Amino acid sequence: MADLLSHVLLVYAGCTIAGWYRPIPDRWIAVAMIGAILPDLNRITILVTNGTLEATLGVPFDVDAVSTLGGVLVLAGIGAMVVADRHRRAFAALFAGALLHLLVDALKAYADGAAGMWLYPVTWARHPTPSLYVSSDPTVLVLVGALAAIVAGIDRYVVGSNRIVAFSWRQP
Repeated sequence: MADLLSHVLLVYAGCTIAGWYRPIPDRWIAVAMIGAILPDLNRITILVTNGTLEATLGVPFDVDAVSTLGGVLVLAGIGAMVVADRHRRAFAALFAGALLHLLVDALKAYADGAAGMWLYPVTWARHPTPSLYVSSDPTVLVLVGALAAIVAGIDRYVVGSNRIVAFSWRQP
């Protein structure tokens, strides 16, 4: 759970900082935060095995493909089709959140020193990882939570006050 929450908070901080340079409405930041959850949908195997899914669907099925670049492209496309309008923006927001999740996961420690095959449709290669963190370490969540709190404070009290000043001259 700490791993999932840290990904969501990191996407929030990244989108908020990006919004300082080009305004991003809060609803699209929330959609990007949902996109950060997409690669971890392979955890459904805790409740349902791949064999059960294969028997239900009638085709060979492996949920581990969800945590690859191709998997998040498909899931972001499905998520964008659910939105009534603004399909391209929904796809971009979902994919951006999922891509940031995959990029951060490419830096974590693995037992064999190589990252997962997260670039699947492009290549099967497993690049060496710098092993910067262990996903189960609660220190990562504390650091990312502090980063998100600092970014939220800056956004609310520094950047937000400048927005009011910058746009107040347009009021009659």
